[in-house]
Amino acid sequence: MTAAAPTDADLIAAHAAGDPHAFSELVRRHRDRMWAVALRTLRDPEEAADALQEAFISAFRAAGKFRAESQVTTWLHRIVVNACLDRIRRRQARPTVPLPETGLNEPAAPGDSMSQKETSLLVRQALDELPEDQRAPIVLVDVEGYSVAETAKMLGIAEGTVKSRCARGRGKLAKVLGHLRNPDAPDHVPTHESKRKHATSEGSRSAGRAQRSPGNGEGR
Repeated sequence: MTAAAPTDADLIAAHAAGDPHAFSELVRRHRDRMWAVALRTLRDPEEAADALQEAFISAFRAAGKFRAESQVTTWLHRIVVNACLDRIRRRQARPTVPLPETGLNEPAAPGDSMSQKETSLLVRQALDELPEDQRAPIVLVDVEGYSVAETAKMLGIAEGTVKSRCARGRGKLAKVLGHLRNPDAPDHVPTHESKRKHATSEGSRSAGRAQRSPGNGEGR
């Protein structure tokens, strides 16, 4: 009879006891999911790869301290998110200007593609501007789809704190990205011309309603 595969907790314990292959198996099981977390948090493949490597090194060294108070995946998620936040802090301390996606002699991308890239860049920049304590729960809850309870365990904070930080972060994102919902009205700031057109349109609709009213028929 084939022996049951070791659990994640078994692998952590084996690694702490000196098994040279246990941690490699743990990485094999969870690397894809942890990569997705890092990529969605940093939105840069190179940054995500570096953060993931740092996170697995940290997990390798800290495995002996794992106390099984949470699932191994939750523990790994917390380490990966913290590694990403560390890179965000370093990146904010040394801001850089991103290079263009295409070479100097390459044709420009179609309008739709450029629009998508611009939107993605705006979202990434908006997330980058959030304080780290708000960004992490938003990524885990709104991007990764974890529950508030799971996110609280990953970040080591109370559920109420997760809710309040998400609410504050979403409010800030709504202010920065609200114009993406209505591209024809940038920043939702009405111009003089738009105000005039709006007033004219409202006046036309009011006149139409008055003409259709029973009390305003001809030949009364």
